[in-house]
Amino acid sequence: MSEKYELSPKTIDSILGFINSGEVAIPEIQRPFVWKPKQVRDLIDSLYNGYPAGYLIISQSPNMRLKDGTLSEGKKIMIDGQQRVTAMMTAILGKEVLNEDFEKKTIKISFNPFAEEGEETFKVLDNAILKDKKWVPDISVVFQTDFDSFDFVEKYCEINPDVKKSEFNKKIQQLLAIKTRSIGVITLNKDLSVDEVTEIFIRINSRGAKLNQADFAMSKIASDEKNEGRLLRKAIDYFSHLAVQPEWYAEMCKDAEFAGTEYAKKMEWLKNDTEAIYDPSYSDMLRVAFMYKFNRGKMKDLVALLSGRDFETREFKEEIAEESFKNLKDGVMDYMNEYNFKQFTLAIKDAGFISNKLMNSDLTLDFAYTLYLLLHNSDVDKTQVKRYVQKWYVLTTLTSRYIASPESAMDLDLRRISEKGFCNYLEEIERAELSDVFWNDGLVQNFETTAVNSPYINVYWAAQVRMKDDALFTKNCAVSNLISVIGDVHHIFPKKYLQNNGINDKAKYNQIANFTYFDTQNNISVGEKAPNEYFGVVFGQCDTKNCVFGDIDNKEALEKNLKMNCIPLDIVSMDYTRYDDFLLERRKLMAAKIKDYYYSL
Repeated sequence: MSEKYELSPKTIDSILGFINSGEVAIPEIQRPFVWKPKQVRDLIDSLYNGYPAGYLIISQSPNMRLKDGTLSEGKKIMIDGQQRVTAMMTAILGKEVLNEDFEKKTIKISFNPFAEEGEETFKVLDNAILKDKKWVPDISVVFQTDFDSFDFVEKYCEINPDVKKSEFNKKIQQLLAIKTRSIGVITLNKDLSVDEVTEIFIRINSRGAKLNQADFAMSKIASDEKNEGRLLRKAIDYFSHLAVQPEWYAEMCKDAEFAGTEYAKKMEWLKNDTEAIYDPSYSDMLRVAFMYKFNRGKMKDLVALLSGRDFETREFKEEIAEESFKNLKDGVMDYMNEYNFKQFTLAIKDAGFISNKLMNSDLTLDFAYTLYLLLHNSDVDKTQVKRYVQKWYVLTTLTSRYIASPESAMDLDLRRISEKGFCNYLEEIERAELSDVFWNDGLVQNFETTAVNSPYINVYWAAQVRMKDDALFTKNCAVSNLISVIGDVHHIFPKKYLQNNGINDKAKYNQIANFTYFDTQNNISVGEKAPNEYFGVVFGQCDTKNCVFGDIDNKEALEKNLKMNCIPLDIVSMDYTRYDDFLLERRKLMAAKIKDYYYSL
């Protein structure tokens, strides 16, 4: 059997040259640039220090399809390593990249030539670096073809007179040496079929165990011409793009081949969509469509099914591949359906999650949409679907059900729902996981955290929204307004007040039970006052009718306001010596509120 590939080292300078000239093209089977700026920084740091940067895989197959829809026509195609190469192109060559939010950005990496022990040699450019003369703000300047090393050293040493020119020049030459670092390039045999190329891509990345399984599935979809996989791949990519940037619709329509498809018609409504509660990535779309249509939770199974795998006989059959592509297409079409998508997001908002900053887990949201699609197309009472989806979303958020080993948990839930029916399974889960012990002890303990974006505090805020609560000390300023428009959370026992009285432990003064949505002006007025002092004033204004804090001047209305914000009534007598008592009592009140909220859904 002939070798499927050959391995050779190439310098970074030559690799970037190949990409720039178009000699090596980037194919459709690759994912968008999803690295965070810090990952770009880490790669440059590794190259600078001579650490290995992995392999690039290049195919010479003549029939691979490129991102612009054309065939490669004999070009070399990079099928693995796009993230690393794109990172180098933006950091070293100063090229713009399209990030996962579909925005064009240049990621600028700064260089600290004389970093001391404990300091970073490279950082992502920020305002602080721009003000620090010791930093070279953007390393791409050094790698430009017209770079004048002599002039650059002169100017740097003018503003850093304590630096020797010879020493700085050595550092710049060390930085420039990045271009001569080698990366291993695996070049695949030009006689390999597209399927073989895709299989190698999947096999090699599987060993790395870092790439998302959705990427493997997307590579399989895009490489399949027989079942119109390329159009399906485009539909998934374009929908996730439009969900974030509706104005991109006109640009999408320039793809004449795609614009005339049923996919394009199905997503046309997105051009006027401004909702940001659920802006799915391609991974979210693929996962939901797969779980919904295949009743499985593990994405690795999708690649096998699209390849035609029979899980019982372990054979690969063409009819299974065809059926799998058909089912996946149907799932994607239902996912993109305007009615389905809007009804689902409306259910989530109606449960109180009116802002994406109240969302903790994309996977939890993905399963909730999967559940909506399953129930909407089942014999479950259609008038109850929204309520069931809301309850499941809150339940799985509170219990962090899809955080540890999420695919296994989702796979199990799908099977149990199928076997037992959703209503029976929900009752079973509620008995097992939402017992009195959970509400009275477990959830109370979970509130003992400083994580301001914990699932517990976010469900609490959602409960306040759902119950139409007013913010503290107000009778005409809803918590929902502060969450969605102008508000922020503030300390009930002011942080400075606690610190002034010896409570300096951040885990104490920043505990989430010490936070509430509070009008900023009221918060400024409170300042560093003790709770018994400023709450005393508020109770007093119910007699004087002279409002100092907020606009409540009636004791009955004030007690109602404190109750809806889970503030114990005896806070009017509390100072720092009773802070622990306050935290415990408020955690209990918050947990009780969430319990009432859950069972009201």
